[in-house]
Amino acid sequence: MSFTTFELSPVSARIGAEILNVDLSGELSDTFIQEIRQALIKYKVIFFRQQSLNAAGHVAFARRFGEITTAHPTLPPLVEHTEVLDLDYGRTATRSNEWHTDVTFVDRPPLGSILRAVEIPPVGGDTVWANSATAYQDLPTHLRTLADQLWAVHSNIYDYAAAAITPSEALKDYHKVFTSTLYEALHPVVRVHPESGERGLFIGAFVQRIQGLSETESKDVLRLLQSYVTRLENTVRWKWQVGDVAFWDNRSTQHYAIYDYEGQPRRVQRVTIVGDRPQSIDGKLSQALKGDSSTYVREPALI
Repeated sequence: MSFTTFELSPVSARIGAEILNVDLSGELSDTFIQEIRQALIKYKVIFFRQQSLNAAGHVAFARRFGEITTAHPTLPPLVEHTEVLDLDYGRTATRSNEWHTDVTFVDRPPLGSILRAVEIPPVGGDTVWANSATAYQDLPTHLRTLADQLWAVHSNIYDYAAAAITPSEALKDYHKVFTSTLYEALHPVVRVHPESGERGLFIGAFVQRIQGLSETESKDVLRLLQSYVTRLENTVRWKWQVGDVAFWDNRSTQHYAIYDYEGQPRRVQRVTIVGDRPQSIDGKLSQALKGDSSTYVREPALI
């Protein structure tokens, strides 16, 4: 695949590429946007160093790739921009140090997420992404056949406080907001990418259980499948600088924000692009089990 409007440098062998010498605040041609989309599909996550975007420019760039969601189904947005989720990790209880795909607890998880670095600690605070398509390809044949048949229940009742070693009151309060409205969605464990046709493992921290299996069986199967996603050779790690922008394909990745900067500032802002309903290898679509996400994805509620 050749790109005519920018220079691209892969960051690791299986996932990630940096787009060089581009100003995202400038006039961006339709050809540029189309080639960015193709790079996103191929490399799963793409990086732009030291951009000068503000929140409005961030939103405008995201809109070039489709409709954008509200900031989050339950968390409050940036006051000035309802599309922007402001994550001030250094000053609040928020954490994302678990492997996850964004907002999989709704029936239409985001197509992609665009994250902008506002304030970064001098050391630490990196983010790691994993390629869920190559993870699926690495599965032994028998495991792949099993995964192809499985469906998983995803929920926002993920207890950040329980995951922490010593949860603070602030973290417990954050959990109450995050879970203030219950969402559950049923997704295929193996998702077919709507643009590339690749198959990938669609799991992560928001999975509660495998449909038809006991809690113990679900945990064992998920632990085994997840181990293929997060193998080191399947990942890329990004050391942030202020102004950096990362754009990842939420349909074929997981990510983990490393919490190793306690007491230091780390503030990032995220905009997400409306996605479709995930599709299994036999063409069945995901479904909502609990909660109405129509406001989040900006569509009329079904009656």
